[in-house]
Amino acid sequence: MNAAAQSATDPLTDEIVGNIDLQYYGSVGFGNETHPRQLSVIIDTGSADLWIPVDCGDCANPQYEANASSTYTDTGNPFNVTYGSGNVGGTLAHDTISIGSLEIDQQYFGAVTHVSSDFNDDPISGLIGLGFSSIATSGKPTFFENLIMQEKVSAPFFSVYLTRGKASGSMVCITLGGYDVSKAVGPLTWVPVISKTYWTVQFNGAIVEGKNVTGDLHAAIDTGTTLIYLSQTVASAIYANIPGAGPAENYDSNFFSFPCNSNPTISFLLGGYDFDLSMQDFNLGQDGDGSKNCVGGIVGMDDTFMEGFAIIGDEFLKSWYSVYDYSHGARVGFAPSVNNAQ
Repeated sequence: MNAAAQSATDPLTDEIVGNIDLQYYGSVGFGNETHPRQLSVIIDTGSADLWIPVDCGDCANPQYEANASSTYTDTGNPFNVTYGSGNVGGTLAHDTISIGSLEIDQQYFGAVTHVSSDFNDDPISGLIGLGFSSIATSGKPTFFENLIMQEKVSAPFFSVYLTRGKASGSMVCITLGGYDVSKAVGPLTWVPVISKTYWTVQFNGAIVEGKNVTGDLHAAIDTGTTLIYLSQTVASAIYANIPGAGPAENYDSNFFSFPCNSNPTISFLLGGYDFDLSMQDFNLGQDGDGSKNCVGGIVGMDDTFMEGFAIIGDEFLKSWYSVYDYSHGARVGFAPSVNNAQ
């Protein structure tokens, strides 16, 4: 272990729209200067590329002035990423990148010159992917993988705490062999990663109002996604066990609603372990003005499109302090969040 191994905490901002915690973003430093340029990026365990706008004519948010950095290099190789919503394009570059006191020289990232309107609508400049580099468009190690390989961290994991309805207080922690016990109210339950692409765990099904709903899906634990996306078959089976639930009237066919005055119990089976979903997060609000039905945060996607896949986003993670561990064959730990005690 490198004697200089250390830790860092990156405070996150919760972008709140109405009653929805839309996304979480934090600060990343760019450039090997005395005062690196700090830019806000989405913290995303559901992808593995880092990108930031450089000389981007259609970007509305702050950009990186690469010509101010003596260590910036543009490789000229094309860089393009398409997400579930939105896309970016530019070239692959490298420079010194930092989070707090943790720093990587020659970290590769996308110097994007185009972003779709989805990203211009957000109060962020870019995105840092914290999935496995096996899915990186760049083909290069992620920032955290480089920290591990260069022995700059004392333990090969990071943790994420997400607030509920509070603009400040969320954080990513790169810790000294532990995690922030002040953000949890119970022990960690470790769930093995079954595919080192996303932080993918086995989704075994759900328990809804005490009834089992079968499911055999690969689930990505994704801090960069707001809601929960399951196959249409599994989502429909979940809502079938909630009395009064049905298709949402004012949303597309992927969304469902349920009586606002009900309080259904829902939990997911991940790696064989049972994890509750909070109704504070599942209930997205009324299905139209004056409606007695509320929209549910479990969204059904076309079974062919999902192909046995699920995305478990912030709606779930606000109830569970999560730890992403590269050791022990890779695993994700979940501890009850302090949010549950508030």
